[in-house]
Amino acid sequence: MIWKPNVTVAAVIERDGKFLLVEEETSQGLRYNQPAGHLEADESLLAAVTREVLEESAYHFVPQHLLGIYRWHSSESDTTYLRFAFTGALTGHDPDRPLDTGILQAVWMTPAEIGATQSRHRSPLILRCVEDYLAGKRYPLELLTHYD
Repeated sequence: MIWKPNVTVAAVIERDGKFLLVEEETSQGLRYNQPAGHLEADESLLAAVTREVLEESAYHFVPQHLLGIYRWHSSESDTTYLRFAFTGALTGHDPDRPLDTGILQAVWMTPAEIGATQSRHRSPLILRCVEDYLAGKRYPLELLTHYD
């Protein structure tokens, strides 16, 4: 059997000192996460993160930088995730758009609020990505190649 990680994308979006998170139902109860999800077959990483932000928060997102690539193993599910996190700009919001199944709401939180809610984070990557964003980490999207 060949081992493969689950490839996910996430968006770290800051506006006026607050970061966009989503509150979602999980098998461990209600948790916070960045707008994030799994890469689908034949989908580019940029298309995936744009889609996930819209589906989970009803915001239109344009990725502008790669924030980082993160490997995390969840002992609860015995699953390894390879997360590609992006930063970028919001270009609109559809407040009447239904959110993905399991997503209760999109919320804006300060870094202090995010730190104070760590026990309700979906993974340790939520806080780490915010810290990396605040540290100024930004990488050009040209690092990524979607080759058909």
